[in-house]
Amino acid sequence: MFDGFAGADPAYRIAVRIIAKKAWQAHFAHNMFIRPNEGELEGFVPDFTIINASDIHNDDYQKHGLNSKTFILFHLGHRIAIIGGTEYGGEMKKGIFSVLHYILPQKGVLSMHCSANTDNNGQNSAIFFGLSGTGKTTLSTDPDRPLIGDDEHGWSDNGIFNFEGGCYAKVINLNPEYEPDIYNAICEGALLENVVYDENTGDIDFTDDSKTQNTRVSYPLDHIKNSLFSQGKNSVADHPKNIIFLACDAYGVLPPVAKLTPEQAMYHFISGYTAKVAGTERGITEPVATFSPCFGGPFLTLHPLRYAELLGEKMNKFNVPAYLVNTGWVGCNASSGAARISLPITRQIIHAILDGVSNSLNAWKIHILVFRYL
Repeated sequence: MFDGFAGADPAYRIAVRIIAKKAWQAHFAHNMFIRPNEGELEGFVPDFTIINASDIHNDDYQKHGLNSKTFILFHLGHRIAIIGGTEYGGEMKKGIFSVLHYILPQKGVLSMHCSANTDNNGQNSAIFFGLSGTGKTTLSTDPDRPLIGDDEHGWSDNGIFNFEGGCYAKVINLNPEYEPDIYNAICEGALLENVVYDENTGDIDFTDDSKTQNTRVSYPLDHIKNSLFSQGKNSVADHPKNIIFLACDAYGVLPPVAKLTPEQAMYHFISGYTAKVAGTERGITEPVATFSPCFGGPFLTLHPLRYAELLGEKMNKFNVPAYLVNTGWVGCNASSGAARISLPITRQIIHAILDGVSNSLNAWKIHILVFRYL
């Protein structure tokens, strides 16, 4: 069993209890949620409880109108969830994420499927929206900018804050040259999921997708040396100075980077265009175009327009610009055999945005797409 919290801002955090049959599942929760400080468990009463009964299957799923023996059940009134028929660790963290998507917007807080980082003063923060596989974790884990979090955040009138105490990164084809921070985070305490390794040497083959392309690692935030948490700070920061929408365009239509008006930002937020890429969902081996509202449709518990309205309100209130960055294919489609835009180039684009360099560049307006191409 694990008792802890979700939400780094004490004003908006909830107490979480995870009851699991298997030790590794409790360890996953320990990595991913905010671990309590000394004394915080005295009189602990959970606001929400998840029971992970992964070995139990629903054999009568067809009678119940379901698609498989797997089930994830939520009762917001009783503040409890039950997971069955799957050992995917991500169901626990995404379950609490869905709960926060219901609670926080009613308090005027925008709950976001995004990563976030900042400068050393916590004042030049940025948020990265995108579905799994678009580069949220990789691009926000930057040696020059402390990481706030890699996946789930809230935006209140106080600023932005992480929901979690850890990261859940994909490791298929993990390259220490391009992703050194994630690679080095795989040390004692990290939990690898679905990877293939040599039983004699213990060496991991990150290129092996024979079991699944959805190979993962969970690790606490202090495994990232350049994170606010590892610096002894709370995972909170000032209002973002930039918003970046990451889209893995499978058709090569989107430019590498474009600046959006607030109205265009709301449009792209509500449409959530990207491509499902290998390693993000079961059965996906080739990129497939998809639309997911707010870049997190499966987790939304209110109407998508509610989140879009909150985004527009906060962008206007705090004067935050937005950019669309294509991390997929440029000038050719995914089936052409060409490679995706390289990670080093995308990092240069991101740095130009965050450093303000993009503001001095000439831009072209693409009338068909109706945004400014930098």
